[in-house]
Amino acid sequence: MAYHFENIKLEKGMYNQAGMTFTQILEKADPSENYKNTPLEGLDAYQRQLKRFDIKVKGAGSDIVEKFFRTTDSAVLFPEYVARSVRAGMEDENILPAITAAVTTIDAMDYRSIYSVPTDADKSLRRVEEGAVIPQTEIKARENLVHLHKRGRMLVASYEAIRFQRLDLFSVMLRQIGSQIMRMHLDDAISVLIDGDGNANEAGAYAVGTSPIGGTAGTLTYSELLDFWAQFDPYNLNTLIVPPAVMLSMLKLPEFQNPLTGLNFQGTGELTSPIGARLIKTAAAPAGRIIGLDKNYALEMIQSADVSVEYDRLIDRQLERAAITSISGFAKLYTDAAKVLTI
Repeated sequence: MAYHFENIKLEKGMYNQAGMTFTQILEKADPSENYKNTPLEGLDAYQRQLKRFDIKVKGAGSDIVEKFFRTTDSAVLFPEYVARSVRAGMEDENILPAITAAVTTIDAMDYRSIYSVPTDADKSLRRVEEGAVIPQTEIKARENLVHLHKRGRMLVASYEAIRFQRLDLFSVMLRQIGSQIMRMHLDDAISVLIDGDGNANEAGAYAVGTSPIGGTAGTLTYSELLDFWAQFDPYNLNTLIVPPAVMLSMLKLPEFQNPLTGLNFQGTGELTSPIGARLIKTAAAPAGRIIGLDKNYALEMIQSADVSVEYDRLIDRQLERAAITSISGFAKLYTDAAKVLTI
């Protein structure tokens, strides 16, 4: 049986169509819905092209890099392979979904977010008498733009150095690049949570040993965590971002050694605290500081396009100095939904 995907003409220009990725272009020319109830069901348009040229990118029997360049058409698939491998590295240990309330995709380098600053009266659920004015919640556009940042790495390798390497091994190198790019985005996110996005919306700052947080500066006990938790009303403290040294101190607290907490960690791999907040350990968090937030209201992620690779260089085997980039930025939503505790 002949399939349509075997006759599609592949060319560089498929990477250069505004608003569409390479895979979306392929899907438009070769819709996956046409392959229902066939042996190719479950493959997307790009994976069908790999099958067309018999290129195996995973497993012990994966092909060598050079196989992408056996024909002019198959060489066009190489940048998408690089982008997918990098994207996989970005997603491997991506904690951004755990700290962002919304993700907005735009086609620009600047963005103006919206916000609402509810008063105490706005937060209360008052009964509205007949004929009375209904309380208002005002939503405004931010005064200052949120600037997106391009983060990336340079792929520096000669074609001769990698042409005979297995794609499975080369993917590991590319995933590491993706991991490094995601770490840069995480640094940006944590910076915005603490310092704001340029719209005078820095996180509230608290310190152990300074009212309303009890205890002694430099020492963390469960009591101080409860004091910090109490500052979040009407929001819920459901996420704690902590540096490794602070995480170690927290896990040594008797309250964190509760058998039920241990069973949850053993059963799901999720670290939770006795106050119900998810614990996220990352070296991107400033030393000696705990970032607490209500992940449902604190942060918006803005991204422009997808992982970008210099497709011309990759297709022409000019891997030396080929840039791999990703563009994103972050905006604070509700200022009081994120706070910082200094130990």
